[in-house]
Amino acid sequence: MLQIKTANDKTWQVDIQKDTILLNGTPFNWDIQPIGPNTYHIIKDNKSYTAELVSADYQSKTFTFKINGIKQTVSAKDRFDLLLDKLGMSDANASKVNDVKAPMPGLILEIKVQPGQEVKKGDPILILEAMKMENILKSPGDGVVKEIKVQTRQNVEKNQVLILF
Repeated sequence: MLQIKTANDKTWQVDIQKDTILLNGTPFNWDIQPIGPNTYHIIKDNKSYTAELVSADYQSKTFTFKINGIKQTVSAKDRFDLLLDKLGMSDANASKVNDVKAPMPGLILEIKVQPGQEVKKGDPILILEAMKMENILKSPGDGVVKEIKVQTRQNVEKNQVLILF
C-alpha cells in the first residue's frame, strides 16, 4: 500500500496487487509503454498521455513528472512511513546534521556563512574548487553555524570537517 500526495494536497491510496493496481480501492486500468529513457506513453480512458520522470529523490520519496508538458511533483509514503506517522514518529528517520565534510579534496574559494548565522536546508555555505571546477556546497539541513574549521584559500582533504552546526 502506498499513499501518493501531489503538491496541491490531492491524496490517493495505491494498492499494487499481483495482477492489478487499485487506486482508492478501484481497479486502475491503463496501457503503458516505454518510448525512451524515463519517458512513457500512457493510454487511460481513451486519452493519451506522455509522461517523463524528470527527477527522483528516493530518500525523501519525492518524484517530479512532466505529463503532457506539465510538471507535477508527488511524494510517496509506504506502509512503514504511514505507521510512523500514525505513531507520531514521522521524524524518527530525520538525522540531525552536526557538520559538513569535504566531499572531495580541493581548495576553499569562498565561505558564505559566519559563526552564529542561521541557515536553511539548501542554502549555499561555501565554494570548493576541485579539478578546476567550482562546487557550491549547500547546507544539508536547517541549523545554526557553530564553527568554521577552514579558511579561504585553504587546501582540504576528502572528508575533512569544514563547518560545525
